[in-house]
Amino acid sequence: MSWVLYAILSAFFASLVAIFGKIGIKGVDSNLAVAIRTVIIVVFAWGIVALQGNAGDLFKISKYSYLFIVLSAIATGLSWLFYYKALQIGEASKVAPIDKLSVALTIVLAFVLLGEKPTVGNVTGGILVTAGVLATVFLK
Repeated sequence: MSWVLYAILSAFFASLVAIFGKIGIKGVDSNLAVAIRTVIIVVFAWGIVALQGNAGDLFKISKYSYLFIVLSAIATGLSWLFYYKALQIGEASKVAPIDKLSVALTIVLAFVLLGEKPTVGNVTGGILVTAGVLATVFLK
């Protein structure tokens, strides 16, 4: 499969995160919900690694890569905690688009931190995503 198909599948399942999460956290502490979700994700992810048979590669990863995997995990955890709290007290149709501002932020950070070159397409896309979020949240 191409990266585009994987990205489309990611977007589809991410949309279900908002819907299922909003339904599931009624009457449940948002942090507890994230903790439950995380345990399931851990079991699911390690199950896939076991099925693929590449758990032994765990010891081949460099310290540098581990550092950034750990930082990514911390960022993921914080994102999930804030996202579930926002879903608990806000409307999913407004929380999810604001969360997707991460698209525009990632584009900017890719330029600044990764040295990726801006293109008309990704700059325009980032602006349109931002405009779409603002329209979704503030226009009635």
